[in-house]
Formats: sequence, structure tokens, C-alpha cells
Amino acid sequence: MYNPLLLRLFPFLAWFPINSILLRGDLIAGITGALVLVPKAMAYAQLSGLPVYYGLYVAFIPAILGAMWGSSRQLSTGPVAIVSLMTAAAITPLAVPFSDEFVGLALLLALMVGIIQFTLGVVKLGTIVNFVSHPVILGFMNAAAVIIALSQLDMLLGIPKGRSDSFLYDIWEMFGYLPQTHLPTLAMSIFALALMLGLKKIPALSKLSVLIAVVVTIIVSAATSFEHKTKGAPEHIADPTARELVATYAAADQKILALGVEATALSAQARQAQKAKDARAVADLEYKIELMKLDIASLSAENKTRMHDIRKLQFERANADEKSAATLYLAGEIPAGVVSDGRHWHIKKIENGAVNLVGGGDVVGLIPSGLPSFRLPPLSLDAILSLLSAAFIIALVAFMESISMAKALAAQTKQRLDPNQELIGQGLANMGGAFFQSYPACGSFTGSAINLQAGAKTGFAMVFNGLFVAVTLLFLTDFLYHLPKATLAIIILLAVTSLITPKALKHTWQASKFDGIVAGVTFFITLIAAPHLDKGILIGAGLAIVLYLYRTMKPRVAQLGRFKDGTLRDIKVNPDLPTSPHIIAMRFDGSLYFANIAFFEDNVLELVAAKPNAKYLLVVGDAINQLDASGEEVVHHLVERLRDGGIEVVFSGLKKQILDVMRATGLFDKIGQQNIFATEDQAINAIYERLGETATDDLFCAVPARA
Repeated sequence: MYNPLLLRLFPFLAWFPINSILLRGDLIAGITGALVLVPKAMAYAQLSGLPVYYGLYVAFIPAILGAMWGSSRQLSTGPVAIVSLMTAAAITPLAVPFSDEFVGLALLLALMVGIIQFTLGVVKLGTIVNFVSHPVILGFMNAAAVIIALSQLDMLLGIPKGRSDSFLYDIWEMFGYLPQTHLPTLAMSIFALALMLGLKKIPALSKLSVLIAVVVTIIVSAATSFEHKTKGAPEHIADPTARELVATYAAADQKILALGVEATALSAQARQAQKAKDARAVADLEYKIELMKLDIASLSAENKTRMHDIRKLQFERANADEKSAATLYLAGEIPAGVVSDGRHWHIKKIENGAVNLVGGGDVVGLIPSGLPSFRLPPLSLDAILSLLSAAFIIALVAFMESISMAKALAAQTKQRLDPNQELIGQGLANMGGAFFQSYPACGSFTGSAINLQAGAKTGFAMVFNGLFVAVTLLFLTDFLYHLPKATLAIIILLAVTSLITPKALKHTWQASKFDGIVAGVTFFITLIAAPHLDKGILIGAGLAIVLYLYRTMKPRVAQLGRFKDGTLRDIKVNPDLPTSPHIIAMRFDGSLYFANIAFFEDNVLELVAAKPNAKYLLVVGDAINQLDASGEEVVHHLVERLRDGGIEVVFSGLKKQILDVMRATGLFDKIGQQNIFATEDQAINAIYERLGETATDDLFCAVPARA
């Protein structure tokens, strides 16, 4: 046995000693999980705006660290759809997807997410996730699943898709490109979908359906020359109008890059001037930077309009090798005597003055072989501040997804789970991964379920899983070149279908209209605000808190009458119950705190006004769980005010924590020991003893024998 401190620092020591049978089971589970994980990891990286091999990086180092320092022995840490989408949403406004700057910001985001999670775990704040309610997460997950599914349409159909500040606008714009659907890509998508669904119906092959589909579509892609791409320059375009459009875009793009570099250099100078306390220089530099930002924004807006027109262009290319440059003619306008290569081409990207054209299906392409190298994330203050809110939201959402799966696994394995240790494990996974080119990772539902089904008993399963991914990176990357991105899109599509849960949304509405509103608002805000997904979570969580406060501001207040079995019940529900002209009996179904104490006071005064001859007010306090300073102050004044008016306030059923507050503040003495009772029957009997013969005919005082 290891001492508790050592286990706290190195929780994986609890796996030892381990026998060969368990280790062999973990090895099989690890390899089984990795076979499924490798294609999914690449698919999720595609979703995140990063080259596909970054998904394999996330499935390597973070997977091992998450297993070794986490609490669950079956939880699989790696790339997942929701976090991949949130990563893309957080970074896209700051950098161009697939660019070096985008990659650097993704690594920085992973580091920030890891630091937040690790810190929360160390200070034992795992319960902070409870502030984001289940309806908020439910609405967010459904909206995110819809966004993920729609975001794959371009890969499924082989059509262009823009990236702007509005996801819904991009999708609407993409529908305009439907006539350009690349039929071989659509056929590959349908083939991959049919293959995966068909294999899932065969029990012996269902677990490996994704892997088999990947292998088959790679073979088909290579055999049919599915991929066709080439490069050119604006001057290779024959049509003068199209050539001018592309050339203007390329020139503006180059100017944007140059202005960005210059603005970055000026920002560094401004920081130096701030350190030197040279206010004039700082003001001058900031003025220049703002002008550059305005120029960049103007050029970007113009290029966005140009790209909308460029994507509609279709070309026929003079017959030549795809590695060589050739003249491009608008489709249908190729002159007599010129032999075409028989394909229709469209511009996919214009970068550094070069025009990248696509005339076939999109494939994964060249994946660098070898393990991810050590790389420091770019620690820029501006970038950190820009990503901070997104990092916090991703940290919470990722942990909620991880801990919910870990709890489900623990319920089946009877393992004790420590949420704070799981936070530490996820934090270390993301921090460690950030230095080895990983974007944010979290616990995976699919990978964890496979681990459990395959018989994993310790975290060694995920260690073996990560090592198998490393083998893939070292030796198998060449075989993945022809993997169609349409296949990866189908993998993502099938993975997120389980996240779309209309029945759960309906159930939430049936359980609580307020919770249903929260889930619905979160769903629609997330959709509308995309790609800024954090707005959906923040607005949903804020609305949930506001509605909770609204509900507790006006809790149920019941005036009580005597039921035939002797109990006191609400006269609104039972209007024929006898009440007493001498006693006002009421029950307050809520805590007495700042938000509802005025409501309590108003109801008391309303009941007193309705019975001006009453001598006693009985407050049945069984449901009062809290009394804060505001509540104590108002109750104190009410007791004095009613006593001055000839009405004595009596309490029954108060809990210890309420009595402790009353004793500490002197309210207990103000009310009097004689006016505080354990039950309402004791209180009523004592009141009638005080009333004496004046209440002998009061039906309210008779307490029938209870069955």
C-alpha cells in the first residue's frame, strides 16, 4: 500500500500490483479502442479547423496523461466533436483555419483550458460545474450537434463553404452552391454511409465498422483517382473579368497579411513604450494600429464579397499534367482547337498569390510521419485575453462531458470516483498536450464505452491506446493519404446523431416549464450566435440563474385550515376547510432571504388585514431552510409591529440552522421561547390554552385522532 500523499501525487500507482491477465485485457481493450479512435480523431481534427493529423496528436499524449492522473480507470481522453467545434469557433475570428497562426492559438487554448481545469481541481472546485444546469447543457449539446452536422455539408457534397462571423449565413450561402455538387464526392459519401450502417448490423463487425469503412474507401479512392488538385496563378485565367477578380483578391490578401505583420510589430513597440512610460509614443502607436485595423477590416470585407463571386466560378483547364500550370477557361467557354482535361475545376483557396484549384474529391493528403515534436504555445497577452472566455467555457463543457461519462462508468464498475482528481487529470492532459501540438481534449463517450465493453480494468488500456496511435504516426501515415474527407464527414455525422435528443428536450419541458424555456433559449441562442458558441452557454446559464431567482422570489404561501384527518392544509386547494377567527395559520414554502423576504412580508400583512380580530399568527416553517440577514431583519420588525398591533407571532417546525441564526442575532429572544414549537399541533394546542373559553366553539381547535 502506498501512503495517501503519494497516491494523491501519482494516482496511477493504485493500478499496481497488476497481474498478467488484467494487463493482457487492458492491452486488447487499448488496441480495440485505438482502431476505432484513429479515423475518428482525424475526423474531429477536420472539424476543429486543423490538419487532420492533429487529431492523432490529441489521441496520443493527452490520452496517456488523462488516464494516469485521472480518477476513472475506463475514461478515454482524446478529441471529441463538441470540443473540436468549440475550438474552431473560438479561434476562427482570430486566425485563418489551417494556418500556422491558427495552430499556435489552438495550442495556447489547450494550455489555458488545462490550467483552468487543473486549478479548479487543486482547489477542489469540481462542483463549479453545477452552476451550468442540465437544461443549459441539453440545449447547447443539441444546438452544437445541429451545427456540427451542417458544418460537414461541404465535405459531403464537395461544394465551397465560406467562413464568416455568422455560421447560419455561411450555411445559407452554401446552399447557393448546391448546383456545383461534385457527384463523385456525393457518391463517396453515400457509399461510406451505407457501408458503415450495413456493417453495424453485423454483430461480429459492428465495433470495427468505422475502421473497415475507412480501409475500403481508401482503396476505392486510390483505385479511382478520386483526388484531383492543381495550382495556378491569376494570369493563367483566360477570361479578363474573372482574372481581374482573382488578381484583385490576391493583391488585397497580400496587403492584409503585410498590414497584420506591421500591426503586430507596432503592438510590440507600444508595449515597450508603455514600460518606458512614454505616453505620447504609446498614443501615436495605438493610433497607427487602429488605422491599420480599419484598413484590414475594410480589405477583409471587400475580399469576402469577392470570394463569394469567386466560388461561383467554374473552369475548364487546358489538357496538361496536374502538377504543371495550364490556362483556365470559364466552363463552357473553351475555344475551338483547345483540348480540355475533361474536368470542371473550382477555386478552393487563394494564398500567397497562388490559386489552389480542385477538380475531384478532397482527401486527407500527406500526413507528416513521426511523433509530435515539443513546441511552446505562443504566449501573447493579446491572444490570452482574446481566448480567455472561450477557454473557461470549453474547460467547463469538456469537464462536464468527461465527468458525466466517468460517473456512468463508475456506476457499472462500482469504482469510487473523485471529481476533483478527474479535473486534475483532464487539466494535466490538456497542459501536457499543449506542448506536443494538441488542441483541447476531453473524455470521450465512444472511446470510454469501447474501453468498458472491451474489458479494460485499469488506465493501462488508454496508455496502450496512446501507444498504438504513436505507432500509427510513426509507420502508417502513408496509407492514409487517399482517405476521402467525405468519409471523415460521415464519421462525424454518425457520431453526433446521438447528441440530437428532442425527447430529452420535451421531457425537460414536461418536468418544468422554466427549465424547458432555458433549454430552448440556449438552443436557439447557440444556433444564432455560432460560431461564438460561448454566448449560448453564458446566456443560458444566466437565464437559468435569473429564472431560479424569479421562482424563489415568489414561493408558495398557503393559508391553512383544519382537514378532517387533523392535518393543516391549503384552503385554496380545499376551500371548505374550517379556519379560526382567532388564529391565522400560514405555511411559507421557501427560504427567507433577500430576494423573497418582501414577498413574505406582503403576504403576512395581507392575511392580517383580512382577519383584523385575530390574536395569533402561526407560521409553519417546515420548508424554511435558510434565513439570511435581510430575512432576519424583516422578521424582527414584523414581530415587533404585529405585537404592537395585538397579534403574537408563533413559529413551528423551524430547522436547527434557522434557530441558530435567531439565537445569534437575538431574534429568538424577541419572539420568545414560548412562541416557538416543534410541530404545528403543539403550537395550536398552546395557543388555545392561552385563548381559554373565548375559543371553545372554534372548530379549528379540534384535533381528530389521526389514522
